[in-house]
Formats: sequence, structure tokens, C-alpha cells
Amino acid sequence: MSDFELIAGLEIHAQLMTRTKAFCRCPNRYGDAPNTLVCPVCLGTPGALPVLNREVVAQAARLATALGATINLRSRFDRKNYFYPDLPKGYQISQFDHPFALGGHLVVNVAGVEKRINITRAHIEEDAGKSMHLPDGSTIVDMNRCGVPLVEIVSEPDFRSPAEAGAYLSAMRELLRFIGVCDGNMDEGSLRCDANVSVRKHGEAGLRERCEMKNLNSFRNVERAIEAEMRRQIEIYEQGGEIHRQTLQWNEQEERLIPMRVKEGSDDYRYFPEPDLPELVVAESALADIRSKMPELPESRRLRYRNAYALHVEAVYLLGGDRDLSDYFERLMQRGLQPATAAAWMQSEVQRILNEQEWNITQFPVSSDRLADLVGAVESKRINRATGRDLLRTMLTDTRGVSDLIAESGAQQIQDTDHIRQIISGILSANPGELAKYRAGKTNMVGFFMGQVMQATKGQADPQLAKDLLMELLAQ
Repeated sequence: MSDFELIAGLEIHAQLMTRTKAFCRCPNRYGDAPNTLVCPVCLGTPGALPVLNREVVAQAARLATALGATINLRSRFDRKNYFYPDLPKGYQISQFDHPFALGGHLVVNVAGVEKRINITRAHIEEDAGKSMHLPDGSTIVDMNRCGVPLVEIVSEPDFRSPAEAGAYLSAMRELLRFIGVCDGNMDEGSLRCDANVSVRKHGEAGLRERCEMKNLNSFRNVERAIEAEMRRQIEIYEQGGEIHRQTLQWNEQEERLIPMRVKEGSDDYRYFPEPDLPELVVAESALADIRSKMPELPESRRLRYRNAYALHVEAVYLLGGDRDLSDYFERLMQRGLQPATAAAWMQSEVQRILNEQEWNITQFPVSSDRLADLVGAVESKRINRATGRDLLRTMLTDTRGVSDLIAESGAQQIQDTDHIRQIISGILSANPGELAKYRAGKTNMVGFFMGQVMQATKGQADPQLAKDLLMELLAQ
């Protein structure tokens, strides 16, 4: 085992789901033709003045509240000066020493073990454009993303393994989607992160020099890049070398790190207060209104599902992590279903259909009321579970009520004890050889007889009732 341990932190850039950009009225939209969603404010042409989008502040406040961060009632925008081909202004409007929010945390689960990851700060900033490097070596630039609103969430250096970093990024995406402030689509660039990585010997105090990896855009890339950088630094130290602060790029295809530049410090960015924007002042009454409208968050829901409903950990994480799925589950319980029953149907039959169709629950055509009717019919033994599964698939395209579908299918479960007993008696009489084997000790013949009963009743016999009666007659 290595003498060194990983010390890593993440800076997550989350694109907010506002209708327009951060400081102008250009649409905040992905996928339009390049350079069609731009204006003088986006491009920073002389005389253009930014005006802060109120919804940006509201969504940032929702995120900060969800993280348990302290929202500064007064914060300030700054100019972060640097040159990139996709940053026509030559500076980015961001926040430096007076950020929007401080502190907070997120609980992550790594291989069944929960860990609290602390947040340093969350600040509002705008995005730059997008450079696209072509195979012939040329670069073209799309400015549509200039001015798109972001919240940068900076964690404390709390990660001690690449898996923890991956779990944190996943949990953050889940939270962002849960509260409806970011779609989390990493392949579209609306969620990406930078990783700051250093190592130190176990038991060592303080932090050694770190390196930063930019624009990691998948869970796999985050974990692989951190793993590679950790090994690189350990190898250098073990050979007596030193780490020099630098910015690295992760080459996904070759799975290796490529040095980009010597890492800049904050002095290199020449931060100064943005002269065209006033101080950002948030009214306490506005924050109170936002807090009053926050949904119950994943961490709280999972705790409730585990403690109050005694759900298995897999159900807890499935149902607690997606707000739409969780709300659907809650509506089933409001219809009187038991939590374990509702969770079982959500985990099995519903999830199977969602996966097959590549739907999310909002695209599922069976309302929670209709599913509750169907599950209720199974629980009351009007139909058996197999029939319920078949009818659920019928309900994907047939909007009639569950009672009508059951009546039409003729699948109502047989509960008549005398009728089932008569069928079993006939089957035992018709299969003397199999009966003799059972009496000789081959108890697995019960399965044969049950199969005969279900076949004779076209699957409509109550399986438990049929088995109880079968065992009663076999014992005679």
C-alpha cells in the first residue's frame, strides 16, 4: 500500500435553467445554429451594459438553500481577466471575494458508506463561448454559450479516493435536477467540473502543491483523471522530485494527462469589481419565500423512507433521488398502498418499462391513480400478480379504467374454495403415477400439481389459496 493519500476537491460548474442569459435577454438554449444567440452584451462590445437576470439569483438561492449554505445578503460581481479565443470580452463576469454563498455540505454514498463533503462557496458567473477543434488543426468558435448563467460550486479538499469524487459529482447532479435548477446534461456541457489534486503522506499535516484538471465532463473521466494524477504525483515524490502547480487536460481517448499551462493564481486574473453592475442585494423576505417553496430534499426523503417506511436501501436510493419518481411514489401511498408494496411495483414493473422504453417517469402514460387501482386489485386478490403485470402493459396504450380492463380480460382471480378444491381433486385423480411419487417422498411433485391447477384455471386461481388446498388434499 502506498504511503501517500489523495487530497482532492472539485469545482463544479452548473448551468442554470433560466429562459434567458445571465446579463442580457438572449435565449439560454442549447442546440441552436452557432452564433445565432448572441448580442452586444454577450460579446462585450463597447457601450453594451449588462443587466442581471433576476431568475439567475432565484435559482442560485434555491441551490444554496438546498446545500445548507449561508447566502450573503450582499455580494458583488467582479471581472476575471484572461484571454481565450472563445471569450470575446477578454474577461468573465464572476464573483471573487464577495461570493453569493458560503459553506454548506452534501452527503454522498460510496459503496454503502455515507460521507459528508463540505462546500467552500458557491458563486454566480457567466460562461464563455465554445471552441471546436477540427481534424485539420483549425479552430472554430460558437459564441452562443457566452453569457449563459452558471453557478460554480467549490468543495473543500475532502475527497480521499476517486470514487468519492465520482459519487459527489453524481449526488450534486441529482440535487440540481431535484430542485430544478440544472438539467445536468454532461454531454451538452451544462454540468462539468475541474478537479484539484494533491497527495501527501498519511499522517502528514498541511497540503502539498496541487494541480488542476479542467473541464471533466463525465463521472468516468473524473475518476480516471484523478486516479492518473494521483499516481503521477506519487511516482514523482517517490523518485525524489517535486510537483509544480499546473493546469492539465485529460485526454479521454488515450487516458492520459496533457499539461496545458502553468497554473494561474488569482493575481494573474487581475480581478476588480465589475463597474457596470451594482452590488447584488438580496432581500431576506425573498429568501424566506424561496425557502418556503423548497421541496423535501433527497437526503430527507431517503431518511424518511428508511426510518418511517423501513424500505430497503436500494428502494431508498432509487425513489429518493429523482423528484418526479419520488412524487409518483408518494401519490401511490396517498391512495392507501403500503410503502413496501408501492416501492416493489416502482422498482420492478414500472422501472422495467421505463428502462425498456428509455422513458423517465413523466413520460410514463399510466397515472399514479390508475397504477394504484391496478395494485389494489392485485392486493385484494381480484387478479393475480402475473395478470397485473400483463394489464399494466395494456394500460400503456389503453386508457380505460382498471375494472373495465379486468372484466374484459376475464382474468378475475378465482377465490371460490369449493371450485378450486374440485379442480385439484380431479387433477390428483387424473395423475395417479405422479401422486404415488409424491407419496413416496418426491415432494417436488407439488410444483407439477400447482402447474396443472394454474393451467386448468387459465392462471386465474389464487396461487396461495390453491397451494393451501393442494397441500390439504395431498395430506389426506
